[in-house]
Amino acid sequence: MWTAKQGRVDVPLARGRVVLFTLMVLASLASALCLQPGYRHISGGFFGAAALRSRPDSSKFVTMKSSITSPPEAMQAMRQGGSGEQKMKLGVLLLNLGGPETMNDVEGFLFNLFADPDIIRLPPFLAFLQKPLAFFIAKRRAPQSSIAYESIGGGSPIVKYTSAQCDLIEKDLNARGLDAKCYFAMRYWNPYTEEVLEEMRSDGVNTMVIAPLYPQYSISTSGSSLKLLRDIFYRQPQVWGQDKVRHTVVPAWYYRAGYVNAMARLILSEIASYSVEDMREGVHVLFSAHGVPQSYIVAGDPYQRHVEECVKLIAARVSDQLLDPAQRPDNLDENMAKFLAGSLALGEQESGDSREIQYHLSFQSRVGPVQWLKPYTESKLVELGESGVKNLVVVPVSFVSEHIETLEEIDMEYRELAEENGISNWRRVSALNTDEGFIKDMAEMVVEALRNPSMTVGEASSQNSEMVTEGKSSVPSLSLTAERINGRFAMLGIAFTTFAELINGHPIVHGLIK
Repeated sequence: MWTAKQGRVDVPLARGRVVLFTLMVLASLASALCLQPGYRHISGGFFGAAALRSRPDSSKFVTMKSSITSPPEAMQAMRQGGSGEQKMKLGVLLLNLGGPETMNDVEGFLFNLFADPDIIRLPPFLAFLQKPLAFFIAKRRAPQSSIAYESIGGGSPIVKYTSAQCDLIEKDLNARGLDAKCYFAMRYWNPYTEEVLEEMRSDGVNTMVIAPLYPQYSISTSGSSLKLLRDIFYRQPQVWGQDKVRHTVVPAWYYRAGYVNAMARLILSEIASYSVEDMREGVHVLFSAHGVPQSYIVAGDPYQRHVEECVKLIAARVSDQLLDPAQRPDNLDENMAKFLAGSLALGEQESGDSREIQYHLSFQSRVGPVQWLKPYTESKLVELGESGVKNLVVVPVSFVSEHIETLEEIDMEYRELAEENGISNWRRVSALNTDEGFIKDMAEMVVEALRNPSMTVGEASSQNSEMVTEGKSSVPSLSLTAERINGRFAMLGIAFTTFAELINGHPIVHGLIK
C-alpha cells in the first residue's frame, strides 16, 4: 500500500528504475493523447490547470454571477443574530502550499505532492500507477531537496509564519468586535485541509471567509487549493452547503492598498540602506515572482497579468512614499528622494543620465524542458551584471512568508550568481511575514469580504463561471482544448525530465523539489 505518513513514505520498493520509467513514459504518452473532456493533467503547487479566475481592477473585488449569494444585509443580520438568524460564528480560512517542517518530512511531502492527480493526472486505465509514480519521483528528488532544506535550518518555516499570521489576523478581528477565529490549511502537508475543516465544524463555524495566501491568482496555486475545497464541499453538502455554512472567497488581493503600501515600505527601507554614493551610482529593483509554464498563460491563467499589475502598483507607491516627507526614511533628504523617484536628476540633465530607481521583473523556480514565463531570474541577474549594475534590491513579490524559494533559492543560489556577475551590493527585501500593515490589511479584507456579495468556492474554481468585473470586459475561461494541449506538453515534459535525470544521475528539476 502506498501511503505518506508524517515524515516518510511507507511503500514497497519499486522493481527497478527501468521498468518504472517505462511505465511512466507510457502513462505520460497516454495522458498526452487522452481526449476526455475536462481532463486536467497538472495542478497544485505552482503547476496546474484548474479553472480560470478573474482579473480584479485596482480597487474592486471581482464578483461572479451566482444564484447563491449572501447579501451584505444578510451577513449583517447574521452578525447581530437578529431577524431569526443564528449569530455569526466567523471562521477565516487561509490557504497555502505547506512544506516539510523537519528533514524527516521531506520525502513524505514530495510523495503527497506527486500523488495528487492534479499534479500528475493519468488516464483512468493507468490510475493504478499514480502512487508508484509519486513514490519514484519523491525518491529521486528527496536527497537533493533535503540538502536544500538542511541549508535553511532543517525544514520549511512556512507553517511557523502562517500560524503567526493567522493568530495576528484573529486578534485584529476580535479587536473589531467580531466573534472570529482564524485557521490555516496546507495543500500538501500538515495541517491538511480536511483536518482543519473538521476543526472548524467542531468549533461551530457558520460563516467562512476563504483567502489563499497568494496575492496573485494562478490556476496552479489558489486554484488548486480552492478546487480541493470545492470537492469537499460538494461531497458533504449536509455539512458545508450554503444553507449550513455561508462562505465567500477572496481569490486575489495584490491590488489592495494595504498590501501595496507594506511592500513599498519594505523596499524603500532596503534602498535607504545604501550609501549616498551608491544611490548616485544607481539602484535597481528586481521583482522575482514564482514562474508558471507559458502554456498556462496562453490557456487563460491571469497570473502573469496580476504580477505585472502588482509590480506597477508597488513601484508607483515607492515613488509616492519617497516624495512624502512623512513616509520616506529619515536618512533621505528631499533632493535625494526626488532623485530616486525620477523627479530630479541632480545636475545630470545635460547628459540625460537620470539615475532614478530602475525596476525589473523576472520569474524563478522553473521546472523541466518546457518554456516558462520569461525572463528567468537567473538570466536576468546575468544580464544586469553584464550591463554594469552594482546595487540591486531583490523583491520576492509572490510570497508572503519566508520559505525555501526565498531563503535558499534567492538568498543563496541567486545571490551567488549575482556576485559572480559583478553585482556587489546585493539586498533582499524580506517577505511580509507578520508585518503590521500587512496583517491589518488582511483583517480589513476579511471585513470587506463580509460586506460584499459572496463568491463561492464553486465559482472561484469552475472553468465555466461567468466572470463579471466592474467596468471591465470579462476574461475567458480555460477552454477544454487549451487544457488538453497544456496537459500534453506538461506530461511529455515530465517524461523527458525524468529520463534526463536517470541519464545524469541527479535531479535537474528545481521548483518542485522545494
